[in-house]
Amino acid sequence: MVWLHILTQMEGPAETTAYMIAGYVVIFVVLFGYLASLAMRRRSLERDIALLKELDEE
Repeated sequence: MVWLHILTQMEGPAETTAYMIAGYVVIFVVLFGYLASLAMRRRSLERDIALLKELDEE
């Protein structure tokens, strides 16, 4: 019966929900930052293309 007493005192798995949520927050912040960077680069590229077309017409 000693083993039953030992089993009842054992703790369950570690509580890591906070770390999982923090990991998802970090992933989504990095993802949205990357998407914002891509959007800014695209706008800059479109401005450059428009400028080059304008210079080509002259």
